[in-house]
Amino acid sequence: MTAEASGAAPGTTPLVGGAPALTERQEARRRRILAATTQLACRGGFDAVQMREVAEAAEVALGTLYRYFPSKIHLLVATMQDQLAHLHTTLRRRPPAGDSAAERVAETLMRAFRALQREPHLADAMARALTFADRSVSAEVDAVSRRTAAIILDATGLTDPTPDQLSAIRVIEHTWHATLIAWLSGRASISQVRADLDTVCRLIDLPPAG
Repeated sequence: MTAEASGAAPGTTPLVGGAPALTERQEARRRRILAATTQLACRGGFDAVQMREVAEAAEVALGTLYRYFPSKIHLLVATMQDQLAHLHTTLRRRPPAGDSAAERVAETLMRAFRALQREPHLADAMARALTFADRSVSAEVDAVSRRTAAIILDATGLTDPTPDQLSAIRVIEHTWHATLIAWLSGRASISQVRADLDTVCRLIDLPPAG
């Protein structure tokens, strides 16, 4: 994909994806950019997030925005990572209830769905960005995947997961993203999402393969 096709400004060097740690001032600027992106996406979804509008709302130069996020897709995937980080913090303060790991994981993921339900335009924008992401966004997509897996692992309460349990966590993560897309596209109701998540989360409680 070319820079123009992806929305990236040619000749810019992003401050993400393996770059040195941001200074306090740079981090504050990044927070403003993500907040502006979230606000625009909440109002109008994927199409409402335009790089020039984000720059204006965050009070940064357009060239500066491209240095942090070389395309709209990078920006929205980073926004999803940020939203998951906030969710993870909330979940650690209020861990899910449940007698089994499967019950706790299912409750955790349904709490995530309920949060997304409150901002469907934002959820759609982030999910579409993940769908459109190519190899240039692999670092950001991997960060989303790692955060999702960490949320699931925390919910299990497992301190030393087996290889089978780690595999189950990956399958649960994939299913969560798939059900999110199915719900956003109108192909699955919340009750169907709950049933699918309850089913896949049972994998975590299965005995090790013989």
